[in-house]
Amino acid sequence: MIAFNAGQTYKTRSICDSNCWYSITVASRTAMTIKTTEGKTLRVGSYDGAETVKPYGPYFYGTRHFGG
Repeated sequence: MIAFNAGQTYKTRSICDSNCWYSITVASRTAMTIKTTEGKTLRVGSYDGAETVKPYGPYFYGTRHFGG
């Protein structure tokens, strides 16, 4: 399973505008939650072999790792 790791940034595109990207950086994590560098605590779910979170509602799935 692809998992979130502390210190890494994850991005995904908007479902409405492919030129709009959303990103989060994981500050820390437990087995069931992650905490972002912005101070949000998010519950981790899973979909299709990867962990997911929904920091901006049900339309954001941060499954792609970019740098960090």
